[in-house]
Amino acid sequence: MRHQPLLTTPRLILRPFQLSDAPKVKALAGDKHIADGTINIPHPYGDGMAGQWIGKLLAGWNSGHSAIYAITLKSNHQLIGCIGLHNIIDDKSQLGYWIGVPYWGKGYCTEAAIRITEYGFKRLNLDVIYGQHLSRESNPGKVMTKIGMIHKMTKTDAIRVNMISENMEYYELKRPAMEEA
Repeated sequence: MRHQPLLTTPRLILRPFQLSDAPKVKALAGDKHIADGTINIPHPYGDGMAGQWIGKLLAGWNSGHSAIYAITLKSNHQLIGCIGLHNIIDDKSQLGYWIGVPYWGKGYCTEAAIRITEYGFKRLNLDVIYGQHLSRESNPGKVMTKIGMIHKMTKTDAIRVNMISENMEYYELKRPAMEEA
């Protein structure tokens, strides 16, 4: 079993989730605003769900299918969100993230996304990292654009959420060309 490394940025530490994070995950991810903007986070966020989710993250890391990180502040180690690479298959992976509402608008998600994509290309040897978001929620697309992702398409009626068909926006980022030494 290989160890999941810490990743750092000027303001953040990206670290593996721990079971002790479950209450904070429930509090942050359980906010209705988070569920409204994501596909996979339910509302209400029930007791025990965060612990089960954290257990699945370890299994995903050990199988090589995902690299999911807790986003924490360097200054006080406070958990503020989640970022990771999901569905790692061959040389492609999907970027996913959420940031707790109190931490919106501070650039933390962009900072973490830059670091995780760098890790994906340099350490996981990915060639393509892609992302998607609900069309009605523009903020995830802003993060994707800021880190250099290119909008590829809008897919109409791509998913059903709460019995409503939703459009999805798809983005892609290719491995940067290696500079000649």
